[in-house]
Amino acid sequence: MASLSARALAHLITGWRDLAIGPAYAALADRVRLLILDGRIALGTRLPAERELAAQLGLSRTTVSAAYADLRASGHLDSVRGSGSVARLPRASGYVHDTLATDQLDFSKATLPSHPAVADAAVRATATLPSFLGESGFDTLGLRVTRQAIADRYTARGLPTDPDEVLITIGAQHAIGLLATTLLSRGDRAIVESPSYPHAIEALRGAGARLVTVPVTADEGWDESALEQAFQRTSPVVAYLMPDNHNPTGATMPRAQRERIVALAAEQGTTLVIDETIGALELDGQDPEPPFATLGRAVLIGSVGKSVWGGLRIGWIRADRELIQRVARHRFMTDLGTPVLEQLILVELLADFDRILADRRDYLRASRDHLVELLRERMPEWHVPHVAGGITTWVNLGLPISSQLALAARTEGLVIAAGSRFGVEGLFERFIRIPFTYPPEVLDRGVDALAKAWRAVTRSPMPVADGDYAQIA
Repeated sequence: MASLSARALAHLITGWRDLAIGPAYAALADRVRLLILDGRIALGTRLPAERELAAQLGLSRTTVSAAYADLRASGHLDSVRGSGSVARLPRASGYVHDTLATDQLDFSKATLPSHPAVADAAVRATATLPSFLGESGFDTLGLRVTRQAIADRYTARGLPTDPDEVLITIGAQHAIGLLATTLLSRGDRAIVESPSYPHAIEALRGAGARLVTVPVTADEGWDESALEQAFQRTSPVVAYLMPDNHNPTGATMPRAQRERIVALAAEQGTTLVIDETIGALELDGQDPEPPFATLGRAVLIGSVGKSVWGGLRIGWIRADRELIQRVARHRFMTDLGTPVLEQLILVELLADFDRILADRRDYLRASRDHLVELLRERMPEWHVPHVAGGITTWVNLGLPISSQLALAARTEGLVIAAGSRFGVEGLFERFIRIPFTYPPEVLDRGVDALAKAWRAVTRSPMPVADGDYAQIA
């Protein structure tokens, strides 16, 4: 049975007492409950003993005991003789289970519905499948025809690429994990943006990396001074960046800043891992940036999960031949290749990819505008930034209660990730990520649920910095 130390749990719930309303035990229970619901505490994990957690947090054991009792009452902890307190989901309660009811919305996933081209591409790919049935199906590099199609697209975008510089993966997350375990050793430093894609953070940590964070905001983008200091002071082995329509802020990195990062990485011997999965989704008519590697050495990650359909589990890595071979050899420890049929579907989609992306941009632009109008009308106290590209908006709530809002939203039938899900140290309690990948009627329901949850969590007076109280209407 997996277990969570008191120190590790304290790290996960950093900031749990900030502006907490009500008794401390309830605030502590709420934060642990959210971690279980978000999957950051895996089901079946043994939580630390009450005495150990109380000592780590500087609380009385009575407070921690009351929090654990609250979690047991809501069905999120089981007390098992000889095993302590174990995380689980309630069997029957008002909380959301893993399988959502049909009338519940899941905004924790920023995903588009499948593009109509997928079905047609699948039919055409199935027709070509027989010519590949004589092969083994086990290939850690990927089909030559698929790698050629991706190489041709990079070449057309201004980055000459050979098929031997491409490796096909089971989605972008698989690519991140493969690169992390290939490039990193325990204790190596790795730069990540703050906020960043949560599963990338997990993959880097899982490979033993010591993370170095660099701030990025929706309004101002990347902190260039912090970037320079991060490279020069820590000499990172890897820097994982998402410079195009960044998730979750939507920011896009200017050309001059990209050139500076390439130079900094070259000086320090850092491998740049550039996540392009939300590239080419510019929404205001601006031209997309060319591939990052046109400026210098960089490893590129791509997929169709965010642009075409999340159910098409296929991605790729574009890198120099030596690294591609290293990744392919390393891959044998985890899996033996990417499904052939999905690779053939990708080949069919890439032949019409520009039209598909144009359709997606039109859809996302309309959804973005609809969501922004709703949020500014229903929650005028929130700061909703203008997002020029991507699939999400990173909203500033004005109060550090994102986790409370996420919990309250679940009681209104909406699953949404708290801002702290995108931070390394439990930060971003003032923010929440809202995807605009859904049609207008779904966005209407989601914003209605958020508005009800917001009223619920701000109904009581909220403490402010000077010690007075501000009533939120």
